[in-house]
Amino acid sequence: MKLVLAVIQPPKLESVREALDRIEVGRLTITDAQGFARGTALGRDESSRRREGRVLRKSLLEIVVNDDFAERTISTIAQVAKTGRTGHPEDGKIFVLPVEQTIRISDGAGGPGAV
Repeated sequence: MKLVLAVIQPPKLESVREALDRIEVGRLTITDAQGFARGTALGRDESSRRREGRVLRKSLLEIVVNDDFAERTISTIAQVAKTGRTGHPEDGKIFVLPVEQTIRISDGAGGPGAV
């Protein structure tokens, strides 16, 4: 099992959610988030980098998937959350972490079946 954390631009949230639903990934947690970036992280080159940063509004998606859904989940988010043909540094990031255990609270079921 994998935990996919995707930090994306809020205007892309609905289209990413719909795309995930189409590939049968329908259970996720969405949180409003704020990020902090400065300089080249904002798409500026070294010569124009400013010392001060700025707070960026983002959407955070938390998705636990079984291993056989991980790659399609990641690629779907990456494709749909990208702006334009070449993308932009503020499009976001995707992090993938292993999940040791999952337990469904309602009935105590565990493992991949509880996802």
